Amino acid sequence: MTSIDIPGYRPGTWVLDPSHSEVTFSVRHMMISKVRGSFGIKSATLIAPENPLEAKVEASVDVTSIDTKDEGRDTHLRSAEFFDIENHPTMEFVSTGARVDGADFYVDGDLTIRGITKPVSFEFDFGGFGSDPWGNYKAGASAKTVINREEFGLTWNAALETGGVLVGKDITITLDLQGALQA
Repeated sequence: MTSIDIPGYRPGTWVLDPSHSEVTFSVRHMMISKVRGSFGIKSATLIAPENPLEAKVEASVDVTSIDTKDEGRDTHLRSAEFFDIENHPTMEFVSTGARVDGADFYVDGDLTIRGITKPVSFEFDFGGFGSDPWGNYKAGASAKTVINREEFGLTWNAALETGGVLVGKDITITLDLQGALQA
């Protein structure tokens, strides 16, 4: 497919509204449950041409803002054993393309964590478009991907007496986004 029609789509430069957007993640813990957390978004810009499949996205996430509702765990995650925030305070995403596969819409790109860049695909679900009470044209979407944390150098783990490990390899990253079309 070389083009797609998205009702309400307008070309231009879209800037993320961090107060109405969120980056969250979940990971298997002790092989029996999941731990969830969030990061603050530093910036995100979408350059949207007439054809949505030719859009370009660049985003930066503040890794220092990690919040799993446990300060001890957050401190450990900020350390050199995990994110090494002194040397890598941000995660970066730069799109390389967009595509439609059946009824699904994907944005492909390069994700950089701890200085390691790997290709990922986010599956997007458009929430819609509309004007807020102040005349700003807004867009909303959610997106999700699963990465193997070890491929990004996040390899720390601990063996459990009962078998298995403390932290799972697969991380589900979920984006809930709202952006505004710049005038």
